[in-house]
Amino acid sequence: MNKPNMKIAALTFCTLFLAGCVVPGQHLSVESAVINQTDLDESVSNIDVYALTPKLVRELAPAAINGQSNPSLDSELANYEYFVGPADILNVTIWDHPELTIPAGSYRSATESGNWVHADGSIFYPYIGLVDVAGKTVVQIRKEMATRLSQYIETPQVDVNVANFRSQKAYITGEVSKPGKQPISNVPLTLLDAINQAGGLATNADWRNVVLTRDGKEERVSLYGLMQKGDLTQNRLLRDGDIVHVPRNDGQKVFVMGEVNEPKIVKIDRAGMSLTEALTAAGGLNQLSSDATGVFVIRASKDNEVIANVYQLNVENPTAMIIGTEFDIQPYDIVYVTAAPITRWNRVMGQLLPTIKGFNDLTEGALRIRNW
Repeated sequence: MNKPNMKIAALTFCTLFLAGCVVPGQHLSVESAVINQTDLDESVSNIDVYALTPKLVRELAPAAINGQSNPSLDSELANYEYFVGPADILNVTIWDHPELTIPAGSYRSATESGNWVHADGSIFYPYIGLVDVAGKTVVQIRKEMATRLSQYIETPQVDVNVANFRSQKAYITGEVSKPGKQPISNVPLTLLDAINQAGGLATNADWRNVVLTRDGKEERVSLYGLMQKGDLTQNRLLRDGDIVHVPRNDGQKVFVMGEVNEPKIVKIDRAGMSLTEALTAAGGLNQLSSDATGVFVIRASKDNEVIANVYQLNVENPTAMIIGTEFDIQPYDIVYVTAAPITRWNRVMGQLLPTIKGFNDLTEGALRIRNW
């Protein structure tokens, strides 16, 4: 073998040797499931790796949401009473004494002809003057007015009702069809009622993480459990000043990367999403370049000592996708499909061949000059 050919052979050997050490692009070892931490880089050595098995999937599955009653709410509803407040309008009727009742007339509503509750919580009524009504029920107001009027009218028949509820309100914001305020009235207003009166959930609503703010404290409520699973413990009786916020599902995203046909960000829908569904949304595995033994889910850990938990699914046998259908994806999970060894080799050679060809051209050029 002449010297030029020996040089080419030596260069080829060196490139092939280096190819085993340096590979372009991302890659996650399919041997990670053995949980051999010494094989990982020191900067990410605090990562736990698990092989997805039916047993592990069952252990990781969230607690099942079952339909159940809410005795506490039932008791609140059974004992509910409305307390009058400033800006409410009361309608007071004294039977057999029309001179004490403001006539509504043909063009006046009960609201227009009623008794406005002033800012100090009182109303004015003939004979008895100012009556403090704020913080009282209509039954209490009726009794007090009847007692005071009895000094002027024999056995007065008094009827009191609220013509317009203005003093108390709850607010429904976020991803509902008609956000805004809803009055608290003599009919109990529950969270479910308020959502329905707001026109229901919008398309982009995150119904698993609804926030109820009361007295500056936040509580998360799952409308998925309430509306889809019949878990009535998620329902609440709304009070004055409550704010119900239905967030967008922008945070319900999953990153599908690697050797799939359409790497993309996938949104978890209202019913949730499994690993198989996430892969399907990204067009499935690339059958020419993917390593079916290396389907990974990378999930941030809540443990301060562990950066992430990595779950590996081997889908060489397509029936293993059944395991994937039972594995629930969580927001901000990274689904990564690693490349097959031959794919990684081809990528290396794709970068090295131009260098080899260039070196070969230079060698042949040098030989032509020498022979000339």
